[in-house]
Order: sequence, then structure tokens, then C-alpha cells
Amino acid sequence: MTLTDTDPRVASIIMAAGRGSRMQGYDGNKTLLPLQPGSSVFIGSHPILMHLMENLPAGPKALIVNHRKDEVMAITRGTGAVYCEQPVLNGTGGAILAAGAFVGAQRVDHVIITMGDVPFVQQRTYDRLVDGLGTHALMILGFSPEKKKQYGMLEIEAGKVRKITEWKYWKDYPVDRQDSLTVCNSGIYAVRRADLADYLPILASRPQIVQKQVNGKLTDIEEFFFTDLIEFMVKDGKRVGYHVVDDEFETMGIDDVAALEKAQAIYRNRTG
Repeated sequence: MTLTDTDPRVASIIMAAGRGSRMQGYDGNKTLLPLQPGSSVFIGSHPILMHLMENLPAGPKALIVNHRKDEVMAITRGTGAVYCEQPVLNGTGGAILAAGAFVGAQRVDHVIITMGDVPFVQQRTYDRLVDGLGTHALMILGFSPEKKKQYGMLEIEAGKVRKITEWKYWKDYPVDRQDSLTVCNSGIYAVRRADLADYLPILASRPQIVQKQVNGKLTDIEEFFFTDLIEFMVKDGKRVGYHVVDDEFETMGIDDVAALEKAQAIYRNRTG
């Protein structure tokens, strides 16, 4: 039997708050899009979110909600998930901060953190991440694609992650340093619950100011990034490790219509 079948010590947080602005022609919550299309790619059965939740560890789960939250809650009501509203869409760190009460209330050792649009991560992969928490405070799920595109990259030294560097920074690295970056960040993590609880107040105290278009005007907005929390932990000497999936499609996120169609084809081929 696998860890996910037997170990209730693992809680999960699933980020399902956003609309997905790149999913042209669809204004619902993208985590509810079907892996099995019907009358269109947007209408069908077996929502992405439900497929994802089937593979997560069997312990308590929190869903971060905002956009079309009533629909998300209606479809997932029978899962036993706790709903944590992210009142303002203020980054991945903001999503985890919205789950602060959930994290504090759990009597578990470990927490999985994942996005709600990455349905193909296998149970054994979650197991590997959690196994890594025996020697690390936090584990990052990575993948190594043929083309790095604009993914955030793990900077690794002596087998430990030193930082996650976003494309807007590593694109200006010298070519040899760019070539040394081979593991991309999937945005999926496992972390010791006690460490997560300790670092959430620190994350909350250190927002970043980003500029976004609001009503046609560039506006300064406070956002929080989970990668900042990782940076704080590394600076404090916490060990951060990583696990790389063999198949990069396992960590594919469904961001636009092309990705949705690809995911539906993968699901069809796997289910016959």
C-alpha cells in the first residue's frame, strides 16, 4: 500500500481561487474544466480538480477559493474539504496565508501544497515528496523539460536548493550559468507543518509591491509569493530539497485552451 492510502499525517492545500485569464472563451473557474469533454472542450465530465484530489494523500484538505467559489464548493462538497477564502487574489503566498487557520488547526506532520490545475501528479510522486521531509524542511517538485521556456528555475548547490529564480532574472544570466539550470519549479511542494506555521507570519509581514493594470491604470498592489517563504527558510539554514519527475507531463498545468486539449487527450489515452 502507498503512503497516500495509509498515512493521515499529510494535509493538503489546493489553490483553486483564480479564473485563469489565459483560458480564452471561458470565464468559469478553470479547475472545474473537464478532462473528459462533451459538447465542447469547456463542457463535459470529470473536472480537473476532482481528478487531482483523487491522487492526493488521504488526510485533511483545504481548498483556497475565490472566483466562482460557490461552483467549486458545490462540486467538491462530498470530499470533506475545508474551504478557505482568499478575499483578494494577491499571489501564491497570499493563497497559503488564507489557509493559515487550517494549517494551525491540523495535527499532522506534513503538508502538500499544490495548484488546482495540475491533475496528473501521481500518488507515488506525492509519496516521494513527503519521504524527503525526513531530512528536509521543505521539498520542491521539479521537472526538466527540453525547453525551459519562462519557468522559474531551481538553483541547486550540493544537492540542496538555494533559491528559485524567475525567468525575468535568469534570462540575463551568462549562457553557461543558464545552461547549469536544468530543473524547473512546478509550484508543487511538501513542507513540515510546524515549519510552515512558523514562517507564515514572516511571509505575511513581507509583501512585495507589484504593478498591475486596474481599470486601465497601473496600480501598486501588495502580493505575496510562496517562493519568498522558501528563500526565508534557506537563509535561516533550513534544508530545502527537490524531487524531479521522470515525465514532464506529470506536472503540466492547464493554463490555456491548447493545454486543456492536450490534457484531455492524455486523459483519454490513459483511460481508454
